[in-house]
Amino acid sequence: MAPCQVEGCKLEVPAALADSALCVHHYLVWLDGNCAAMRRETAAGATAERHDQIADFLREQGERLSHVATGGHRLSDDMKSRVLNEFLSLINLRENLERAMDRSARLRPAP
Repeated sequence: MAPCQVEGCKLEVPAALADSALCVHHYLVWLDGNCAAMRRETAAGATAERHDQIADFLREQGERLSHVATGGHRLSDDMKSRVLNEFLSLINLRENLERAMDRSARLRPAP
């Protein structure tokens, strides 16, 4: 396994995160920041195309996070807790996305 790409971090990158080159800690920080930004974006209103991109992000990161959680890489109890918090962030983002899509559907004029 390779070390994390974040400068100064010596933690190993698990196989599930090899393409991102981030350790579990830095991946969770990255994921949390992206979820927060996307929640704000959906609240402000986003295009249907952007909604689709966010839905794809949710699917990809949910799958990746499940591989991190259940893979062979040992996680401390604190890290397990953080992984569960990130699942909650993904769920909350999904709910915000659905509400935003419902709002935009109601605002569109009927054909």
